[in-house]
Parts: sequence; structure tokens; C-alpha cells
Amino acid sequence: MTFLEEFNPKHLTLTVESPTFWRVTFNNPPINVIGLEMMRDLKALLTELENNKTVNVVVFDSADPDFYIAHYDVTVDNELAEALPKATDYTAWVDITVRMSKLDAVTVAAIRGITRGAGSELVLAMDMRFASLEKTKLAQVEIALNAVTGGGASGRLPSLVGRGRTMEILLGAEDFDGALAEKYGYVNRALPDAELDEFVSRFARRVSGWDHQAIVEVKEFINKYTRLPDGEYPLHSDAYWAAVSNPEVGATVERLLEKGMQERGPLEYDLATKIGAIAQQR
Repeated sequence: MTFLEEFNPKHLTLTVESPTFWRVTFNNPPINVIGLEMMRDLKALLTELENNKTVNVVVFDSADPDFYIAHYDVTVDNELAEALPKATDYTAWVDITVRMSKLDAVTVAAIRGITRGAGSELVLAMDMRFASLEKTKLAQVEIALNAVTGGGASGRLPSLVGRGRTMEILLGAEDFDGALAEKYGYVNRALPDAELDEFVSRFARRVSGWDHQAIVEVKEFINKYTRLPDGEYPLHSDAYWAAVSNPEVGATVERLLEKGMQERGPLEYDLATKIGAIAQQR
């Protein structure tokens, strides 16, 4: 059986627009958190793409217009996550983000909705990001858990937005709407929501028609000057897990869950604003 015949993801939908253009749609209600099964799905997809010499471009979008990827599932059993198949010696999440950043295929995030924490890290690991002007919220809120970003945002943002703006994003832990994200370089472009899908599809179809080896070589040269060495990213992950293993952080997560974290409600819609007051309770 071929990969397309065998692949049966739980929280992704794979659409083959053409042999050279695939579309992946995130679908993990109620708010598209990155949980165990989504990681399993992503790892299987990455393994195929790492060995596929036909696919030129993959667009990643969301079935939920309000939540692209909310964040990492804070209830995940990390022992189970680390037991998932992986192609590196890195932790489960860094295995995904590093491999995503190295694919031969061009990866494009079509961002509509809330994209925080690990969701932001995933789109930063992709080659390009196009966002809905009206419906995008991007943020890195890990500082509220006394932690660095574990999936590499602090290693990828500086080449996109610069040092000072990276500091603002990571230490301010506030939402960036589509317009400000475009102004800073967090995303390539922010388009009116009604135009986003057509623009991304047209762009992807154009890229999908180029010679595969030429795409690979273009990406290799760009990556040479813009990607940190792979070995840097486990350092970020180690620092993150060391921080969140503190009982104080566990208590913060419990308070967040009690107030509606990971539920489709007011807290998740406005998490970047509300997490500070909750995290700073003593």
C-alpha cells in the first residue's frame, strides 16, 4: 500500500490538490491543541515528506476559523509523547519542528485564527506564513510559565523580526494581530480574510509547478544563512522542561485549567491578556 492509502490521521486531513501540491488541515476540536495524536499524525506526515521527491509544496490550514493551533496540550502525558516514533534524538516536539524546517518541500502556513505557544512555533518552523488580517492572533506566552519557548521560537524569530522585536514578542507575551505581525515580519503578508485562501492556493499552485531539485537548492542556500544548527534546539527544549517541572508552574497550569484553559471559551479567546494575572497570583 502507498502512504496515501495507509495514512489515517486523527487530527489532520490530507488533501492531494495535485501530485506536487498537498494541503494539510488541522482539526482537533474544541480548539486545535497539539496533543499526542496530532503529534503522531505530524510525525508520520514528516516521515513521508522527508522521502518524497514529488511534492513541491504543502499548505497547512485549519478547519476551525477561530483557532489555527491554540497551543500545546498541557495535559499530554510526556512519557507517551516521547515514546512516539521519531527520526532524531530530540524531544518529541523539537523532533517535529526541526524536521519541519528541513523538508525539501516548501511549507506554507495559511493562518486564520488564534496561534499561540507551540502553534506559533510550528508556523515559525515553516518556510512562509500568510495570515488573515482580521482573524489572526499570534503569541508566545511561555514566559507566563516561567519558561523559555521550548520549540525554538527564540532561535527562529530573530532572523525574521530582529533582536529587539523578538524580545518584545517573547517577554511581552501579547497577541499580535495580522497587521502588526506583517509589520514586524512575524508573517510574510496579512491579507483580508476573504482573500486569504485564494491567495495562498494560487501561490502554492505556482510554486508547485517549479522543478523539484531547483526548489531544494533554493531552500538549501536560504537555510544556510538563516537556520541555526540543529543541535541548538534541544538546548531550548531542555530549558523549557526544566522550568515547567517546577511545582509552582504546575499550580499555575491547574489554575488555568480551572478557569477554562483548553475549552472553547473566554479564557482561550483572550489567553494572552488574561494569563499574566492568573500566572502572577501568589
